[in-house]
Amino acid sequence: MLGAYTYNKIIRKCVIGFGTLFNNIEVRKENKDGSVYSRMKVPLAYGPRQKFLARLEQQADLNLKVAITLPRLSFEMTGISYDSGRKLSPITMSLKADGANAVKKQMTPVPYNIDFELNCISKTNDETLEIMEQILPVFQPSYQMTIKLVDDMKDYRDIPIILNSVSYSDDYEGTFDDRKITLVTMQFTCKTYIFGPVGTQGPIKKAKVDIATDSKLTATRQIAYQVTPKALTDKNKDGTTELAGAITARNLTVEVLDYSNIPTQSYVEIGNEVMYVKSKTSPNKLSVRRAQNGTTAAAAVSGTPVDLIDATDDALLTSGDDFGFSETTAYYE
Repeated sequence: MLGAYTYNKIIRKCVIGFGTLFNNIEVRKENKDGSVYSRMKVPLAYGPRQKFLARLEQQADLNLKVAITLPRLSFEMTGISYDSGRKLSPITMSLKADGANAVKKQMTPVPYNIDFELNCISKTNDETLEIMEQILPVFQPSYQMTIKLVDDMKDYRDIPIILNSVSYSDDYEGTFDDRKITLVTMQFTCKTYIFGPVGTQGPIKKAKVDIATDSKLTATRQIAYQVTPKALTDKNKDGTTELAGAITARNLTVEVLDYSNIPTQSYVEIGNEVMYVKSKTSPNKLSVRRAQNGTTAAAAVSGTPVDLIDATDDALLTSGDDFGFSETTAYYE
């Protein structure tokens, strides 16, 4: 009922991207002379802080060698909400070429905010401050993270991640046997977009407009205007004929071996130059207009192929080609 199946893994990519931001946090221990004698990469895991705090409470023996490692970072997605302030037009469509004769299409994405919570659990205040100073300067208060949201469309977007708040707590209560815990909680918002399914269709090769002088919906059309793409150069290299003699860049008459398959008021391609055939003169001579469709007049030797540009070449146009237009207008009484 809701439409075609789609799963672009956008929320999953945002969760992974958010966690990746914090996977290189370190704590270091220094000697009195300032030299570093110990470096430790802070472990990062996805999960609620209650899970790790409960694990710590279950380990009564402070000297246990397999105790949970501190300091430690944990993060989790805490919510997702629609962001009406970033709403785009729902009828806008994104198009991307898919090969020679197909186009991928996708409707406007929907803006959503994903809320994240990052927790830092440590044994000492110094470790907590050391970790905080590696995170806080990056967010001012946002950080742009580039994510390829839709693989099929190769849609890369800069997703802002905003630091909303930082809370700090230091647990001094309890007996001397209790483990001291310093906890920092940071709240973030990831402003992303959720995309729908990707469709595929052929390129549009005809546009038609009916014009009426009456504003009524039932009015009879009086003019029909139609536009189709027209090839500017030869596509199929059909070798319609060949030059019977060499030409310079100034010749306005071209002699070919056989001009029977070349109609007047048509275009031909000789080498890299396109010419317009104005008329035919006997025997096998063409009166031409040089350097058409943005090409440059150039000399050519005898035997150079002469290719006719016709409807066959129009049919071979692809979405990435440069092309002109053929116009047709019909009038009705």
